[in-house]
Amino acid sequence: ASEAGVLLRAAGEGQLQVLCVYPALEEGQNPPMWLAQAAEAAAGVLAAGRSAVVPVHAATDLYGTQPERHLVLVPIKHLGRDEVRGASAFLVRSRDPEQLRQARERLELSVSLLSLYEMQLMLQRRRQDMTRLRDALEVTAAVNRHDRFRAAAMGLCNEFATRWSCQRVSLGFVRGRGIRLAAISHTENFSRKMRLVQDLEAAMEECLDQDTEVLHPAGEEATYVSRAAEALSRHHGPSCICALPLRHAGEVRAVLIAERDPQLPFDAATVEAMRLSLDLVAPRLDGLHRQDRWFGAKLAQGLRAGAAKVVGPTHTWVKLLVLAICGLAIFLLVGKGDYHVQAPFVFQSVERLVVPAPFDGTLESVQVDLGQRVHKGQLLGRLETIDLEAQRASARAEMNARLKDYDKYRAIPGKMAEAKIAQALAEKARATIELLDHQIRRAELRSPIEGYVVVGDLKRKVFSPVQKGQVLFEVAPVQLLRAELSIDERDVHELHPGREGRLVAASKPGQPVRFVLESINPVAEVEDNRNVFKARARLLESRWWMKPGMKGTARIYIDRRRYAWIWTHRAIDWLRLKLWL
Repeated sequence: ASEAGVLLRAAGEGQLQVLCVYPALEEGQNPPMWLAQAAEAAAGVLAAGRSAVVPVHAATDLYGTQPERHLVLVPIKHLGRDEVRGASAFLVRSRDPEQLRQARERLELSVSLLSLYEMQLMLQRRRQDMTRLRDALEVTAAVNRHDRFRAAAMGLCNEFATRWSCQRVSLGFVRGRGIRLAAISHTENFSRKMRLVQDLEAAMEECLDQDTEVLHPAGEEATYVSRAAEALSRHHGPSCICALPLRHAGEVRAVLIAERDPQLPFDAATVEAMRLSLDLVAPRLDGLHRQDRWFGAKLAQGLRAGAAKVVGPTHTWVKLLVLAICGLAIFLLVGKGDYHVQAPFVFQSVERLVVPAPFDGTLESVQVDLGQRVHKGQLLGRLETIDLEAQRASARAEMNARLKDYDKYRAIPGKMAEAKIAQALAEKARATIELLDHQIRRAELRSPIEGYVVVGDLKRKVFSPVQKGQVLFEVAPVQLLRAELSIDERDVHELHPGREGRLVAASKPGQPVRFVLESINPVAEVEDNRNVFKARARLLESRWWMKPGMKGTARIYIDRRRYAWIWTHRAIDWLRLKLWL
């Protein structure tokens, strides 16, 4: 038997958390010495994953004597895995190694039994889940065996009553603002004049209004109203009642009421299994309910939907429609409006500064993304310098060797020529080192100005070779922007430099920017399988949010023209082109 014990859990970063201690510590009491020793020794047990016996030395123990108490530490592992998630430590009073060994084995067995108990609980939960899923699938199969709504509804009620030991199961479908009873388990015929049917429909409507499950008797923490369910139980019971809404496409289409013996109340697991079964059969039942209505009901539903669109008895809406068409025709033929040419655009930088590769090498890393704003001197990327550093080390070794030769020859009479040669070679090596240092410093590619990265999507090309002078990045200034328009060839004859307009970016549609056309490229280009003419526009306004590469739509004002021509000239031009008119 142990005097004390503690349960520890790994809290991350080498920290341990005390879950419980026996005997319990009083408030304000300092922890005993053995508890600190247990926390210190538990770190090794968690790392090794094996049990350990650690001696506990008391303050009164003489040096070299065997301690009277020992800590037995047993690791606690994840269920089914070797990962250690905590440790238990027990204080045992004994000097006998055999007793300590037996205590250690008993404690290891106890921890294993706890793991087996946890595994048993998990298997039990999984077995319950499988049972719940099997019940739901069997209920679905019972409904799917029928092709008519009434038979499917009766099959659902009978299956519910049999599977969950219910005295009576009823199903009602939403009709207008209320519910019409559709089926009762083990009952072929019933009349709506019956008191039972009326009470069932009242309880179903109570569930429909609250859009939630209603249980009777309700728990103390229940937030729903169950007066109708209580009345149903009192008049036709006593019984336990569970009303469940049947939803499809996010709406309640029906309500099912299950009644049980008062000695067999509905628990949470049963309600969840019934809810799962209803969710599976809801689409099937709702579809059959819509299809199996008689022709007159379907026709009435169609007429009811179309009646909202039909004109009144004096054809007022038809007259108003004719007047509206005539007024619109007059407005189109007489009224004039502003005619604009619309074209997509993209913001471009007036100038760009390039950052080329300073030497042949390999791209080691990329620090920025395309379109990112960078500051002057900010690191954009880096080239590998392993070869350069190796060459620099070799040149430094060569320089040191030549300097030694120079010192050696200078000390020998008659060796001045050899000393001069060694000195020259050392200077050459030093120059090589300086050149390599310069190249290593240039391996860090930095932004020459503050702006946006418009070229440099190189993260997929890391560790790829680059050549000297190859453009790796392009940085555009923050403020110097212009717009490039792609004008359709059908509209280019309407435009000339100097026309003004407004453009809106896709990211800021509520902030138009004025511009003026500066030039139009005389040669067309193919873009998205159509001919366009590129035009450059000077921005008359500047916004803080404008960045190179942003796209949007530009509108160039032409003049005032009739609305009929504005809205039909595209179709008329197409007909003229096809018919050669």
